[in-house]
Amino acid sequence: MNQMQTQAIRQVMPIWAPPPTLTVSEWANLYLHLSPEDSAEPGRYSTDRAPYQKGILDAFNEEVEEIVVKSSAQVGKTLVIKAVIGYYMHLDPAPMLSGQPTVEMSETFSKDRLAPMLRDTPVLRGLVRDPKSRDSGNTILHKTFPGGHLTMIGSNAPAGLASRPIRIVVGDEIDRWARSAGTEGDSTRLVRKRTVTFRDRKRLGWFSTPTIKGYSRIDEFWQASDQRRYYVPCPHCQHMHVLLWGNRSILNDDPDTMHMACPKCGGLISDADKPQMLARGEWRKENPKSRIAGFWLNELYSPWRKFREVAADYYAALGDPTAMQVWTNTSMGEVWDGGGEQVSSESLAKHRENYDGDCLPADVLCITAGVDTHPDRLELEGVGWGVGETSWGIEPIVFRGKTAEEAVWKELDEFLLKARYQTEDGRSLRILATCIDSGGSSTQQVYEFCTPRAARNIWAIKGIEGPRPVWPRKLSKSKKYVGHVVRMIGVDTAKSTVYARWEIEEGRPGYCHFSSAYDEEWFKQATSETLVTKVDERGRETRTWNKPKGVRNEGLDCRAYAYAALEGLKIERRLRLTRRKAAAEPVETPPPDDPPPSAPPPEPTKAPPPSGASSLQRRRRTAAASGRLRRRS
Repeated sequence: MNQMQTQAIRQVMPIWAPPPTLTVSEWANLYLHLSPEDSAEPGRYSTDRAPYQKGILDAFNEEVEEIVVKSSAQVGKTLVIKAVIGYYMHLDPAPMLSGQPTVEMSETFSKDRLAPMLRDTPVLRGLVRDPKSRDSGNTILHKTFPGGHLTMIGSNAPAGLASRPIRIVVGDEIDRWARSAGTEGDSTRLVRKRTVTFRDRKRLGWFSTPTIKGYSRIDEFWQASDQRRYYVPCPHCQHMHVLLWGNRSILNDDPDTMHMACPKCGGLISDADKPQMLARGEWRKENPKSRIAGFWLNELYSPWRKFREVAADYYAALGDPTAMQVWTNTSMGEVWDGGGEQVSSESLAKHRENYDGDCLPADVLCITAGVDTHPDRLELEGVGWGVGETSWGIEPIVFRGKTAEEAVWKELDEFLLKARYQTEDGRSLRILATCIDSGGSSTQQVYEFCTPRAARNIWAIKGIEGPRPVWPRKLSKSKKYVGHVVRMIGVDTAKSTVYARWEIEEGRPGYCHFSSAYDEEWFKQATSETLVTKVDERGRETRTWNKPKGVRNEGLDCRAYAYAALEGLKIERRLRLTRRKAAAEPVETPPPDDPPPSAPPPEPTKAPPPSGASSLQRRRRTAAASGRLRRRS
């Protein structure tokens, strides 16, 4: 046998070889090396560092076709994917596919993750020929090796998904894959079709941090799996349990005091206890009848994250629904349910307290208002704001009258000019900014009212759906109504923030107080909408708030507009809410901008009457008696 024949036999031996006796975790412990540019801990890999990874790796040797990993960040998910690829390249070569949300992300994975592993793991070095050599079969997105090949694709490229039969699939971040691969349907289903020609020994590994409840692929796959969770022993009583955020122990909201607590004995668990707990942990199936191997992990298990760091991220996100969704998905490995979809009007109504506009709490620093427009009325809510954007609902007011006529607008103007609210520490506050919705049937009237009053921070707004900032970076000039400007606010973001605030516990920044002026109907309106997901023709998802037919939502709209007015003050007037202001002096009115050059000069106004509880009460009684101002009972 000559040298050429010997070399040919060596090349085909992996194809003829029986299935390997090593498991994936055993292979990784023996051969895998971590690269310095790809790992904070370069060198020989060991499952001892993160023992929960062993069960995930060895699932690829079980008698299952699909493996699902729903996890947070910082648990070594990408390392598991690389180990699976290296194992099959070395011991069980086959056609393989690695999927990422986009082609660009696949190129990054190939250059920054895969290439260093092929270079630094001795048994893989040389399996993939030098890309500079002729006919190497090695490109950024396609690697050939004896007995198989690895194709790397983006879910947004249908040709890559449908081009060839595959036995081994590792799909990363599948919740961010395109919903539809062109006109060929769901991208994960298209990948499954590539494996049908292999009747045995095929493996499909799905990996991802979850996203939105009801629209998360990885959560859907995990729910259909055998739902394995990693149980660890309590260092005090040895009780086996799952590390859950609900079992945390934190003193005075200080992240540095963060410990986990045993759900059985209550013993505190520190970061120093984690290595031994992980080493003695075990995966347990909660749905053992399923033939799909499913794994779930959160950051509390990560050897690379301290408990206090997870807690610090939580408090940094608290009150911000966008940040809280990121924390829920990437730290807890859980789906996001909208942060307020389950708020009930009854629970929110319990926030009512015994105060009114004649005696607001001393913590109120400034007041804004939101106005919702209807053909037969204007609805307004005045809201007081304090440190941490804690809010005090003052009163909802209805101005009755046809908005196509002038009378109801005069009433609103008089109210915004003269309204004064007293605080417990003797300050007299007026409404600093007002947002009025121009998106209804009274667009022209709203513009004509707001434009000459811009110097009084009375702004015309229009709500735009989708993930937009609450307050726009620049003003928009109306093309139809020349000479007027409108603020295009992110109404979905504003409502998400409001709903998140509904759930904040008393005593925490962002908590919502309400006066006794609010009735049960208002709270029903304030909790009337639900989050829905819309998918466009390109498969892009947007979450937007939806009002059921026949249901009123003025309470929610007015609060969202009042919050937008606060954002406008913060951005356009540089308003700051600090305790120093509250303790030392009244909050001053931010300096107004000049009216737009194209706008007529502000209308002359009468000087407001002297402030004081008796003057304010007389004004309200007179308005109510004449039928021009009606408060909710």
